[in-house]
Amino acid sequence: MAKHQFQTEVSQILHLMIHSLYSNKEIFVRELVSNASDALDKLNMLVLTDEKYKGVAFNPRIDIALDKEAKTITISDTGIGMNESDLVENLGTIAKSGTKAFLEQLTGDQKKDSKLIGQFGVGFYASFMVADKVEVISRKAGEENAYKWSSMAGSEYEIEPASRESHGTSIIMHLKEDESEFLDGWRIENIIKKYSNHIPFPIFMDKEEWVAPKEGEEKGHNEIVNKQINKANALWTISKNDITDEEYKDFYSSIAHDSGEPLLWMHNKAEGSLEYTTLFYVPSKAPMDLYRVDYQSGIKLYINRVFITDDEKELMPTYLRFLRGVIDSADLPLNVSREILQSNKVMAKIKNASVKKVLGELAKLAENDAAKYDAFYKEFGNVLKEGLYSDFGNREKILELLKLNTLNSDTPVMFGDFVKNVDEEKKEIYYITAKMSLSMLKNSPALERFKAKGIDVLVLNEEIDTIVFPMVSEYNEYKFINVSDAKLEASEEEKKEQEEKAKGLESFVGQLENALGEKVKKVETTFDLTESAVCLKIDKEDPGYMMAQMMKQFGQMGGDIPPIKPILQINPNHELIKKLSDSADMNLIEDAAHVLLDQAKLYEGETLEDTAGFIARLNRIMAKAL
Repeated sequence: MAKHQFQTEVSQILHLMIHSLYSNKEIFVRELVSNASDALDKLNMLVLTDEKYKGVAFNPRIDIALDKEAKTITISDTGIGMNESDLVENLGTIAKSGTKAFLEQLTGDQKKDSKLIGQFGVGFYASFMVADKVEVISRKAGEENAYKWSSMAGSEYEIEPASRESHGTSIIMHLKEDESEFLDGWRIENIIKKYSNHIPFPIFMDKEEWVAPKEGEEKGHNEIVNKQINKANALWTISKNDITDEEYKDFYSSIAHDSGEPLLWMHNKAEGSLEYTTLFYVPSKAPMDLYRVDYQSGIKLYINRVFITDDEKELMPTYLRFLRGVIDSADLPLNVSREILQSNKVMAKIKNASVKKVLGELAKLAENDAAKYDAFYKEFGNVLKEGLYSDFGNREKILELLKLNTLNSDTPVMFGDFVKNVDEEKKEIYYITAKMSLSMLKNSPALERFKAKGIDVLVLNEEIDTIVFPMVSEYNEYKFINVSDAKLEASEEEKKEQEEKAKGLESFVGQLENALGEKVKKVETTFDLTESAVCLKIDKEDPGYMMAQMMKQFGQMGGDIPPIKPILQINPNHELIKKLSDSADMNLIEDAAHVLLDQAKLYEGETLEDTAGFIARLNRIMAKAL
């Protein structure tokens, strides 16, 4: 007998399972049956595609046995099974994506923590919600030896040799004193019908049934009969008209390991040159690993109902990674490899058609149920935006699904509604983007000229906006224009007046440039400001600008790129600029130049490098003014 220590994350999960106040403990049945189904799926694929498993018998079934005297529940399968190293890897450690994110959200508050379990597929460890001891007896297909894994859910577990007639796994749960409800056959059968009715393999359990008296007998009697308790028909293969909403929801809970209800689902069967079926669900809540690089794909691929993979991120684009569901194709070979999948023309056509179907269904939702779409967008809107740079072919459809803040609106508006109010002659969509608070960005000096003319602007303050929108150049016949590049035409008379004012400030501009030195690329006058004295502008022809944008796009913020020197723009009509330009006090101008630059940086949401210097200069200016 060998003793092993649990991985730290496993110990944390087990502690939560044991001490959780989670009210929906019945999900342990769903989780273990789902694992058994996966084990059968994997063996089915190997028997059909791998020479090593050609001689292995595949008689798929899941059995549930209740022992009221011993107070145990046993869930067994005839699947792939596990050897000693598999038991250590699968039951002693957690490699599942999202586990770390799940654990990071734990607060120590049992009531709050227990609610998280419903959003996280706890798998095998859910058994410890109802059992104080769990034993696993398993034999791997194609191997002779069986092993027994056991734990009291402490800091360690044991593995020892065991015996088992054939390949597969049995999980024996020794129930806690107060969990006897799960020894009731009707209770277990109802849980199976609720969560696992459409697991594609039969689930058997002993049931007590009344047998009517035969001829010559006075009375009937009860008899124990081993019967199948689930439908065992893959839900996605059934006609939509024959599936109830409850059945769709129950199937979702079994494949998504989510106790919440899906927000919506889309079931599609394609016939013709390509035959395939898809069933996709949108969860109500974002999966915990949504923003992790190692996120777990939520799509299972089947070929003629034979499970192929649930770990292939190429099945759907990354910006739709929140989807859960099934793709079942009749036109792919069973022994398809990951490399073939990624370059296969059939798979590419299924993927493209599926993406269009999903985007189309989301568009219908936005049009027909604003409240439900708002709930979707709150959870997944920023993920959807990633498609703007990764899926050029569907860019316009993705844009139409976005809800964005604008200068003239107090609440986000659908992109299509915003476009309706864009000038039909110029066809220019103006936008401003920066990672800062919405109120701060709306008050940016760069928007003052648009406010003065009543022109609406997209105000994009999420980090993802700063990455994707500079790469969006057009929508239909409309051009995307950053506010800093927008040219709002002035009249000839206004142009002449502006030229005279700019000329009159040339000397003062030179004084500011001398005072600021290497801190700026240059100082220039602007007539775009109406309220502020100054603002910053970045020269997009600067070679460093394009490099910084590329680094941003690929998630490498900062790096070794030297900071881009800004252009300081001054407003000739502002009282402060007028008075400073008339001053002969060079010390005052020196201090004012740095304070104005810092002021412009604060408008941009930047942190000042030298706050002490800023305060000292400001105090000197105030002292002179007083």
